[in-house]
Amino acid sequence: MRKMAELNLNEIINFVNGKLIQGDLSSRFKKFCIDSRLIEGGELFFAIKGRRDGHEFVNDAFEKGAKGAIISENVITKYKDRAIVFVSDTLKALQELGKNVVSIYRPKIIGITGSAGKTTVKEFTAEILKSSFEVLKAEKNYNNHLGVPLTLLKLERNHEIAVLEMGMSSRGEIRRLTEIAPPDISVITNINPVHLQFFSSLEEIALAKKEILEGTRQNGVAILNFDDPLVIKISEDFNGEKIYFGLKPGAFVRAENIEFKGFNGIYFDLIYGEQKERVNFKLLSISYLYDLLAALGVAFFMDIKLENIKEIISQLKPASMRGEIIRLKKSITIINDSYNSNPKALEFALKDYSHLPAKRKIAVLGDMLELGKDSPYFHFRAGEKVVDFGYDYLITVGKESEKMLDGALSKGMGNNNLFNFEDSEKAGEFLAEFIKEGDLILIKGSRGIKMEKIIDKLKEIGE
Repeated sequence: MRKMAELNLNEIINFVNGKLIQGDLSSRFKKFCIDSRLIEGGELFFAIKGRRDGHEFVNDAFEKGAKGAIISENVITKYKDRAIVFVSDTLKALQELGKNVVSIYRPKIIGITGSAGKTTVKEFTAEILKSSFEVLKAEKNYNNHLGVPLTLLKLERNHEIAVLEMGMSSRGEIRRLTEIAPPDISVITNINPVHLQFFSSLEEIALAKKEILEGTRQNGVAILNFDDPLVIKISEDFNGEKIYFGLKPGAFVRAENIEFKGFNGIYFDLIYGEQKERVNFKLLSISYLYDLLAALGVAFFMDIKLENIKEIISQLKPASMRGEIIRLKKSITIINDSYNSNPKALEFALKDYSHLPAKRKIAVLGDMLELGKDSPYFHFRAGEKVVDFGYDYLITVGKESEKMLDGALSKGMGNNNLFNFEDSEKAGEFLAEFIKEGDLILIKGSRGIKMEKIIDKLKEIGE
């Protein structure tokens, strides 16, 4: 009995509806790859057509040790001992292979979607569940048409649960992911103004997220944000069991009597069905508390006992670039929330980190991308919030975030406290000279602005 998702070439050909060009049908594969730079040896390489055409790198993959390739165009190669399978569409072949591996190993699928928090919910869910189950979780933020099947191809026979992110930037994308891996448990974290460049309204975004509910297995369960009206609206016709999380009365899993204890985190009463327990959560923002409650909603359905959870909660850490606390010399503290940004998540961050002790509080904020025609409004409002929550300085990065300066000015922040830079490198160089002993610096922006470059520059000061 094989342990991993190890398939022979004949099985693979049948699963992907392929044609053997060369190779031994009994050849076996248990590693699968779409990036020739990541080849370690023994992989089956899929020549995906994307920004770069993977067919250009088939020979590179073979040179690095790949044992085979799935192609949809003719490739000339000197490697006659490697397996080559021809298909009509290499992306579809990758997805079909992942789908068939799910049918072979039959893990319980947890699908997580939402406008923000997917990766953190995935990490928290996997950490909590692994105390009772064998769990496979998606790596990094593998949440799209490529990342989901690649994750599934890492399944092992002992895995009982696969925790997946399901992201989207247009209608139909989540539906396709649920066709590959139909969720037994679907989680919707929230619906916020993101990707508005591609949608006309929040309601349209909500309908795109609803696809995860429509693709949930019969008799499946939905874990839903009770505090988000759009989440509740799109789940009205969901026929399966619903478990609500949030802060409002009525949520099965909720937080009450919340206290912010500075860098010691958040203390709150966890309501877990009929049980109640006072717990300490080391992350510092309400947005991450919501992420925790979503994960606990899954745990509640999976019948994990509350006494087994309290210690796990106290040990949870933020994912990379998502609320990390970085201590520099001279008591300078950085909140590294640089992975991404949207209006709602930024408001949470500005509000929640404003409680932390500091001599000066500096908001370093990059453009929030893909907000469409309402981008100027959202950036202006963000600038207002910087002042409302008591920050002393606002430093912005990018063209769109210049509107934040206008918002801060409208609330009374002086010109001498406002700075704008065209890119993260220049902002980092300025900050390295500007910051002083005892400063608190919140760094947040959309992924495309690369705010992590500011972090790298500041770390040169020394931790």
